[in-house]
Amino acid sequence: MTASGSAAAAEFARRRQSPVQQLQNHLHKRPWLSPLLLLFITFVAFFIATPLFLTAGAMGTLLQQTAIVAALAVGQTLVILTAGIDLSVGAIMILSMMVMASLAKDGGMPGLLALLIGIALATLAGLLNGLLVTRINLPPFIVTLGTLSIFTAIALLYSGGSSIQAEHLPRILNFLGEGFGIGAFRLTWGIVVVVLIYAVMAFVLSQTAWGRYVYAVGDDAESARLSGVPSKRILLAVYTVAGLIYGIAGWVLIGRAGSATPNAVPTANLDSITAVVIGGTSLFGGRGRLIGTLIGALIVQTFDFGLSLIGVNQQWRVLAIGVLIVVAVAVDQWIRKVKS
Repeated sequence: MTASGSAAAAEFARRRQSPVQQLQNHLHKRPWLSPLLLLFITFVAFFIATPLFLTAGAMGTLLQQTAIVAALAVGQTLVILTAGIDLSVGAIMILSMMVMASLAKDGGMPGLLALLIGIALATLAGLLNGLLVTRINLPPFIVTLGTLSIFTAIALLYSGGSSIQAEHLPRILNFLGEGFGIGAFRLTWGIVVVVLIYAVMAFVLSQTAWGRYVYAVGDDAESARLSGVPSKRILLAVYTVAGLIYGIAGWVLIGRAGSATPNAVPTANLDSITAVVIGGTSLFGGRGRLIGTLIGALIVQTFDFGLSLIGVNQQWRVLAIGVLIVVAVAVDQWIRKVKS
């Protein structure tokens, strides 16, 4: 009788909610729904603006451009789920890319070994961020703001600020820029690698104890610690895994750009954070899904790609992304106020 009465009371409370409150509840349970709707509206709007937008060639180019931001956004999602933020994502990727390219340039080192060293260096960079956050208890914003400058400077000093073209690199470093076509629609192996990263990390977050601990630490680190969750070790692992993913993103970037340059993707940090926030992951931690992050990355690149197709200059495209960030954070704040 008690259980039946509780169910009836819950149903009565649900029926008393206004349509807006019901929408708020749905978005709280499924934070990826709102970015999915925004992505659909964006596609329709750009198709109306220019029929070239939905051609097979344009969609292939869009996916190739999205791959880099989407890869970085996976690591950024892990960090933001723990209520942190990583401003060094682009710097770690560039450092890893320049090291692996410089080591393998003109046959100086076997390509596979150079690739592994570059990815290992990115992993160590993520580990350093994690150690500073967990062992010295520095705020993630300050830590990664500092390492952003450190890793950027190291990359520039190591490479001498010069680019390395594809013809000077072994095939394994350029491999992810190769691909296969389905008619006029072309996919690269870099896109396939990024999809695999999403599949693996989505499984880890949703089906393993480690994934549940990540959400618990982000929701309330102190309560998680008191419940027996090793919060410090989870945070350290999150930053380390994020670094590993940034290193793989550096490999994808070589294939996409056809070269290794220290000035590649200057907006990587902003774009990765934007993708995560637009995708429904809360900046306050503990809530979000990788499917939302993937949709968010598509939205960021769709806006930039679509506006460039219709001739909008770079300044207005940056403005559009800024508006997206503000709106996404406002929606997140509204969703968090849901009443149970």
